[in-house]
Amino acid sequence: MSDWDGIEEFVAVAKGGSFTRAAEMLGTSLTHISRAVMALEQRLQVQLLHRTTRVVKLTDTGRTFLEHCLRLIEDRDDALALITDRSEPQGELRITCSMAMGEQVLAPIMRRFALQHPRITMVIDLTNRLVDLVGEGYDLAIRTGDLRDSRLISTRIASRAFVTCAAPAYLESNGTPGTAEDLTNHECLIGTSTIWHFKQGGEAIQLRPSSRFRCNSGHAVLEACLAGMGICQLPEFYVNKHLRSGALRPLLPDWQADEEPIWAVYPQRRHLSPKIRGALDYLKIEFPKAMQAIAGER
Repeated sequence: MSDWDGIEEFVAVAKGGSFTRAAEMLGTSLTHISRAVMALEQRLQVQLLHRTTRVVKLTDTGRTFLEHCLRLIEDRDDALALITDRSEPQGELRITCSMAMGEQVLAPIMRRFALQHPRITMVIDLTNRLVDLVGEGYDLAIRTGDLRDSRLISTRIASRAFVTCAAPAYLESNGTPGTAEDLTNHECLIGTSTIWHFKQGGEAIQLRPSSRFRCNSGHAVLEACLAGMGICQLPEFYVNKHLRSGALRPLLPDWQADEEPIWAVYPQRRHLSPKIRGALDYLKIEFPKAMQAIAGER
């Protein structure tokens, strides 16, 4: 008996939520699935699944074991693809990105990528938390700014501009700042970044404005700005249509900071996978187009 016996059956049950669905996914019998998983549990001397007449759920041990099994299967499939020269991207591609950029830019791009590669199963997780790609089994992440995790390989795929702006009603009541330093006398609306970036005379300037309104949702910050609560600094894809309509006014154009880099990052052990190579090549082409389209809307 191989140490691999029962692993794919267990993963299929976990993904499908039932032994019947697992049998359909693997094209085998319900009896085989049940016996394989039971033999795996006996060999490991642990319970991986809670079984009832209606549902099958992972135990805590099963949940931890599943994460490792998923990576084992993905690594095996990637290795086979390399050896047999199957260059067509295939398998499950797990990618994560922040909410706003993911919804407006990444998801449409990866939808088109999935349509072009029918052997890819796409899982896109949009979250504003910093995901541990290695520990949580992700293949790719889209990140911005400075990168610090040495376990990851990064490829720059685009850049984005930030816009400092406010509603006309706020400016009429509070005046218009002429310099970045003037912002210390204004109500500032803070998003995920507590530091605002400017540039004057070739010198980069960082400002940490004080605020009585802070939210990790860019859309919430935007709505507060539109309501006249204060000044915000947000990526341009949030504010461009409101700048065009006049609902917001751009501020400090002579203090515009350099654009912030956008990176595709991935664990070092993934760098030869056809699905990673294919996704990276596609992102390098499509992400700049999407960001340029946003910039063109100003």
